[in-house]
Amino acid sequence: MDVKRALAKAALGAGIAAGGFLGALTAAEYRPKGEEKLPVTKTGEGSGRAAKEGETLTLLTWNIGFGCFDAGADFFKDGGTKIFPADKAAVERNIGDIGQGISSLHPDAVFLQEADQRSFRSHGIDEVSSLAAAAAEGGDPVYTAFAKNFNVLFVPYPVPPIGHVESGIVTISRLEPEREMRLSLPCPFRWPVRTCNLKRCLLLSRIPVRDAEGERTGRDLVLVNLHLEAYDDGAGKTAQTRALLKVLERERRKGNYVIAGGDFNQSFSTTDTSRYPLRNSRLWQCGILDTGAFGENWQFAQDGEHPSCRSLDRPIAGADRDTFQYYVVDGFIASDNVEILSARTQDFGFASSDHNPVVLSCRLKPRMGENGKE
Repeated sequence: MDVKRALAKAALGAGIAAGGFLGALTAAEYRPKGEEKLPVTKTGEGSGRAAKEGETLTLLTWNIGFGCFDAGADFFKDGGTKIFPADKAAVERNIGDIGQGISSLHPDAVFLQEADQRSFRSHGIDEVSSLAAAAAEGGDPVYTAFAKNFNVLFVPYPVPPIGHVESGIVTISRLEPEREMRLSLPCPFRWPVRTCNLKRCLLLSRIPVRDAEGERTGRDLVLVNLHLEAYDDGAGKTAQTRALLKVLERERRKGNYVIAGGDFNQSFSTTDTSRYPLRNSRLWQCGILDTGAFGENWQFAQDGEHPSCRSLDRPIAGADRDTFQYYVVDGFIASDNVEILSARTQDFGFASSDHNPVVLSCRLKPRMGENGKE
């Protein structure tokens, strides 16, 4: 009888503790507004550049895997075994290599996904500041905005638990923005799973466009950084893609230049991904974004010749790279007043992230003059 009573008390105590913990997570749940203005940090000396009609721009998108998914990493959510893939020295090395990669490509704007600040999994390293400093090494000042999409007091799973996470998407630009905004996307998860999950968003940068004489045209270059759902049943990605289209269409109707880029966790239906078939049905599968649903006013740019992402079911270091599982999920969408010149995945060998960066070269088409010419 004493044993039964002791077990009952222990079970009651465990239930109370679990309830209290869930209550704490619920009270601390990240609840961003639908739209929030973001602070902008300037790094470097001098004045920022303006966006100009007729100008050719280079944009880079890179999911940096919070500095943990180098060539030696696997991850439990993709079928691997590791929860914490990298020690602090490895994270510092990976972020340093990513910074060097950005600096070497010298893009006008950088879209980063899975960048951490003060997260337990990445050993508290401020990756945002480090990468902004690396981007500014070319001499021009840069402007940085950080939109959180994963902000949890304590993620209690798996074992050992992931712990505290502050992470999100980052836009670093040599073009001086007028405003940076966080726009919430639909969250497919319900309580209580929602309390410990991502709250996806768009990071919208609004940059005034000037003509050849330096006068404002009344139009903006609107850059949209994104990271859509990965581990849902597909409905989340669909809802978030629809929300993205609404934002893009709203800006296009204003006559703005619009470029969205990031990790879609989807291949565009117009991208030939035949080089990278699914090799094992147990592995993670990316979705397909139906470009036809966007209409004729939009252009889609992914590089089907080279993979932008690799599976994390096992390390790629030492593996047969010819039979490894790859994906094409990173890229860009641009309005029809933007001329796409090229979109190329940079083959960095997945040395410091499970994604390779994708670089877009494009041109802002001037308005038509009275004679019908640019």
